[in-house]
Amino acid sequence: MTLALGCIADDYTGASDLANTLTRAGLRTVQTIGVPADDLALPGVDAVVVSLKSRSIEPGLAVSRSRAAEAWLRGRGAGHVLFKICSTFDSTDAGNIGPVMDALRADCGEGAVLVTPAFPETGRTVYQGNLFVGAVPLNESPLKDHPLNPMRDSNLVRVLARQSRTQIGLVDLATVTRGADAVRARLAELAGKGIGAAIIDAVFDRDLETIGLVAAGHRLSVGASGIGLGLARALVSTGKVRSAAVSNEAGAAVGGSVACLAGSCSQATLQQIANAERVMPVLHLDPEQIVAAAGEAQRALAWARPRLADGPVLIASSATPEAVAAVQARHGRDAAGHAIEQAMADLAEGLVQAGVRRLIVAGGETSGAVVDRLKIPGFLVGVEIAAGVPVLRAVGVEAGEMLLALKSGNFGGAEFFTDALRLMR
Repeated sequence: MTLALGCIADDYTGASDLANTLTRAGLRTVQTIGVPADDLALPGVDAVVVSLKSRSIEPGLAVSRSRAAEAWLRGRGAGHVLFKICSTFDSTDAGNIGPVMDALRADCGEGAVLVTPAFPETGRTVYQGNLFVGAVPLNESPLKDHPLNPMRDSNLVRVLARQSRTQIGLVDLATVTRGADAVRARLAELAGKGIGAAIIDAVFDRDLETIGLVAAGHRLSVGASGIGLGLARALVSTGKVRSAAVSNEAGAAVGGSVACLAGSCSQATLQQIANAERVMPVLHLDPEQIVAAAGEAQRALAWARPRLADGPVLIASSATPEAVAAVQARHGRDAAGHAIEQAMADLAEGLVQAGVRRLIVAGGETSGAVVDRLKIPGFLVGVEIAAGVPVLRAVGVEAGEMLLALKSGNFGGAEFFTDALRLMR
């Protein structure tokens, strides 16, 4: 196996987003959970996205896991590796974007690394190094209130400089609009000054294509699925891969019961839950009770089991940012987050034991906890439910065939849950 593109994602929903983007662009893509076994056979695959749950863990551990993933991908012939991060650049001043980037850059001997979370299709753009969500800077948008990694600075040159050992430069939009050669020249100029990474502006899809052409000639890039789109288009346009159609195999019907779990506290997910109440039973869990008392998962399973035969159910631990902040203040951010994640993982395990074979999960941390508990080694990537969210067919699961959708909190339209159910048969 020789991969055209290797990718390391710092959470599972981000990995699904990227795998979906690469598949739509014509790359035969497989998403794995963790670093695959050495004997994993992937004939005819162009790209592998290795999913890690490393966004919010201790930086040293994130680095070691990312380096192991890079070594596996390089060993399968990947000349370029994309370190996939969130499009809102979720990261604290301690990392983990900077430390992982520094380690991967050192391992592959890259000069200056292109970095951008821009993905205009989803409303994320970068101008003069500042990240915008729609028409407003990140720090003025509702997305600033991530429960684990709140983002209070939209200037990504400053943000990355606080967590990286190297100097951070900028490739501005004026340079990008002059084309790939201008970007290459600017990147070489920065590298000559000892600058190891550069935030690069992108406002339109054509900017991503320029960035992809430049990045494909280097060993490493860092960014969200937008740069993945640029890389994929570059690989197809230069003939390094032949464009492929989305396989129907990933979305083939599995039947069985269906359930939805929501752990995200984003405004988008809260609205999606409210809309779902019109078409399915919804149980709202109390985050305080999950953290402070035992038995919430068992109570929720007792509520869900008799309802599964009648149709889909939704169980949500989601709450407003204010309610989450109050729970974190009482119990600690890490302890509260861990308790809620494990409760949702308990629920997923119990639901699968009760016959659920189609599972829709909202929230990056929640999705990571669920997939880990179910011991899913990888996915085939199917049709797109919403931008960045494909149908995923689990492979190698003891429970048998399963379809999943793993949704980042901010993704999907107002009717996301019903949209997913329509495509997951």
